[in-house]
Parts: sequence; structure tokens; C-alpha cells
Amino acid sequence: QVQLVESGGGLVQAGGSLRLSCVASGRTFISYGMGWFRQAPGKEREFVAAISWRGDNTYYGDFVKGRFTISRDNAKNTVYLQMNSLKLEDTAVYYCARHRGGNYYIPGEYSYWGQGTQVTVSS
Repeated sequence: QVQLVESGGGLVQAGGSLRLSCVASGRTFISYGMGWFRQAPGKEREFVAAISWRGDNTYYGDFVKGRFTISRDNAKNTVYLQMNSLKLEDTAVYYCARHRGGNYYIPGEYSYWGQGTQVTVSS
């Protein structure tokens, strides 16, 4: 059984930064790409970023525009999302997920999901 546990969310002022972490259980973490999605109230789940299993390829949603950086530490079974220059519209629950293959941008291509961590950006 794979478990993903996110942390690092919280309340931050616009323009501030947060770093989210996602720790995965199991020995197969290194074999899979990982992704971050977010979901705001009343909206569909939205792709944020993804990283290949070796960390040599990264993918970002259009809205990121250089503000976020995804990274991973396979020795720690952890994937990170560094978020800078946060905006009010970044407020959402952020989820990490394990990629099972195919298109990184589509939620259906992920087989395991964490419980989410709330990010709230205030003015």
C-alpha cells in the first residue's frame, strides 16, 4: 500500500513563499514520476507541476510562470514544491500524487493521492 503525506501548507501573505513536502511510503518511490495538483472550492482539480522519476524532467502548469519549483529527494522518498510570489488565486488544497504513466498533466494518470494540504494566501 502506498501512502502519500503532504505537509507545509498554511496561511501566507500575498508575495510570500511556502514549501510543500510530500513523503511517500514504500520502496518504489524512485521508480515513479510525481506530481502536484490543486483544487480550490467550486473548481476542478488543476495540474500544478510534475517531475520524472530521476528528476531530470519537470513540467508546470501555465499559471506557474516561473514562481514554483518542483524537486525530489529519492533518498528521502520526498517530493517538494517551492512556491514563491504567491498570489490570492493560489489559495487551494494542494495534493501530491504518484504518476503511473502517460500524460503528466491529467489527474487520471495518477494512481495514488495524498490527503492534501491547505494553502491560503491573504492580502
